[in-house]
Amino acid sequence: MSPETVRSNAQLDARGLFCPMPILRASQAMQPLHSGEVLEVLATDPAAPPDFVAFAKQTGHHLLSSTEEGGVYKFLIRHK
Repeated sequence: MSPETVRSNAQLDARGLFCPMPILRASQAMQPLHSGEVLEVLATDPAAPPDFVAFAKQTGHHLLSSTEEGGVYKFLIRHK
């Protein structure tokens, strides 16, 4: 399944925030979601890609995609 075909249930704009804020905000944004729902996160912190890999691993959520365009990282995370 490509990132273009995944619809998000919630969005988080973490652009301009630096570690650990994008992860903390994503964790908060995941709380109201149900199993299988998807959070879309936008971030500009260069540390965000490895941070979101670790976040998914530690929480059990599934990182569906991680892309970058023009210095903006987009993550799609499916709630466990």
